[in-house]
Parts: sequence; C-alpha cells; structure tokens
Amino acid sequence: MAAADPQVRIETLEAALRTASRELHWANLTIQKKDAVIHLLQERLRKQRIGFLGPLSETLSDLQLELLTEEEPGATREEVEAESRREPIPTAPPRKRKPHPGRRALPEHLPRVEEVIACAANCAHCGGETRLIGYDWSEVLDREPAKWFVRVSKREKRSCGKCSAIQMATLAPRIVEKGLASDRLIVETVVAKYCDHLPLYRQEAMIEREAGVEISRATLDGWVMRIGELLQPVAEAMRQELLGASYLQADETIVPVQMHDGRGSNHPAYLWQYGTPAGETVFDFQLSRGRDGPARFLKDWNGILQTDGYQAYDQIGGPALIHVGCWAHYPETTVIQSECVEGV
Repeated sequence: MAAADPQVRIETLEAALRTASRELHWANLTIQKKDAVIHLLQERLRKQRIGFLGPLSETLSDLQLELLTEEEPGATREEVEAESRREPIPTAPPRKRKPHPGRRALPEHLPRVEEVIACAANCAHCGGETRLIGYDWSEVLDREPAKWFVRVSKREKRSCGKCSAIQMATLAPRIVEKGLASDRLIVETVVAKYCDHLPLYRQEAMIEREAGVEISRATLDGWVMRIGELLQPVAEAMRQELLGASYLQADETIVPVQMHDGRGSNHPAYLWQYGTPAGETVFDFQLSRGRDGPARFLKDWNGILQTDGYQAYDQIGGPALIHVGCWAHYPETTVIQSECVEGV
C-alpha cells in the first residue's frame, strides 16, 4: 500500500483546523449571548427588589437585597434605612509575601571538619601548570553515626607485701547493677522514649541492627522502671514544692495501659495533672479515675483548687480548701440547667 501524500495530509489537517476554529468561534458567541442574558435578568431582579424595599435600598449590594427580600421579607423601612447606612465590610488586603531570607548560616558552636578537594595541577585549556589562588567555600550539616563499643572496666587487685592482704578498687554505682548496658545507654533509651516518642520495640530493633546485640523489650522496660524508681525522690520533692503554693490547677487524662491478666484489651488508666500557671507541673499515675487519687496526692492541702466539674475533686484536701470551677465549662453547665428548668 502506497504511503499517503504529505500534501494531501496537510490539507486535510488544515481543513479540520478551520472547522474547529469556526465551532470554537460560535461557542464563544453563544457564551457571550448567555452572559448578556444573565446580566440583564440580574439587573431586572435588582430593580424588582429595590421597588419592593423602597428607594433607600438603592445603595445596598445584591447580597444585601437578597437577604432582605428572600430571608427577611418582613423587613421594615427603618431596617432597610439602617442597612443602607451601614459601612461596607472592608476587604482584607492581599497578603504580602515576605521575601525569602536566603540560606541560613549554620550555628557557629558546631565544630568544622574541613575537606579540601584538590583541583587539577595542569590547565584544562592549554596544559600549563596552575597555582593556588584561593578556595570556594560551602557548608553542609553532617553527623557521625552512633559508635557502639564495649567498655571494659579492669579493677586493680593489689596484695600487701607486709601482711599479704588483698584489696581491689570499688566500682562506681550503676543504674542497673550487674546489667548489660552502661548508664549512658540506659539514660539515652529513656530520653528517646519520652522526649523523642521512640517506642521501645523500635529501639530494640535499632540496637540489634546497629550494634548486632539482641536486647529484649522486657529488658528495656526494666531500664525504664528502674529510672522511674530512682526519680521518685525528685518527684516527691516537686510535689512538696507544688503543695507549697496557695493556688493549684488539676485535670486528668486517659492513658491506655496493657495489662497481663489476659483481658485482650487495654485498661483505661489516668494521668492526673497538678500544676500552677507558668510553674511546676506534676503528673500522678493512677489505674482508676476515682477520688482516691487526688485525695492521696493533696492529702490535707489547703488553698484554691481549680478544676472542671468532675465530682472526684469534691470533698478532698484540708478543711480550708476552696474548690473553684473553670469558665470553659460554665456555659455547658448553664445550658443544661436552663433546659432542666424549662422542662419543669
């Protein structure tokens, strides 16, 4: 089969293009005609609404006319006059885009590790010998991967030459005595869990991947529990300092806890928060939401305690404790009481 003549193909495409151009032209004319009809109908509707509301409504916008005639058909002349005198709502100015500040310099306190990239000793154009005239500087932020190693502690043993008694240097106290991990590793594990929100099962996988050491999640959990035991005196000191204030705020939030009783679901425990504005905050963990938690924490404390409307905060503390509410919960309580009164 012979190939199609290029000239014939060009003429066919040009004819199709002319046909499409004519159709597009007529479509644009149709749209313009319909736009004109819509504009005419909108002007007729505006005049009709102005005739309904009176001459004072001529200064109103189309939206105001629609609201007064469709949504408020019983609007009085005084209301129309007040609406016409209202100043138009100013339109928000266009948001000015701030110029990009450019690339920020890296902090000066970080050490600099220089890498010199050598240039060719001969000219790439003529082959002549080149000489150093300077450097082009650029900086990027970098980091060294964690370096895993085994710290070996060798305690000296010495024997007395006079009485043959043997003595040995004592080890420094550790967070987990006779444990596999150093204090630094244990502390970094706790910091990663609570500051960086890195779960223990991920840290378990990271240690195995990076150091090649298998440390079970139960062991990591034991480290966290041990840190919690050592921090109990600090938490108690914070509690005593907090109870020295005359004004406290309290609230509670739910915390799902995995139980080992085979129930198959998490137990809803609670973190009770006690604090002062811009001051100390102490969290008290309790398995329940009962009154025993705040009663045990506050004991005989006397002062102003601000909480929501939860009844567990009632009848706790000392005899001079003043229980105040929260404005954020006041409207809800008022609405509920009002509905009850109306129902009666």
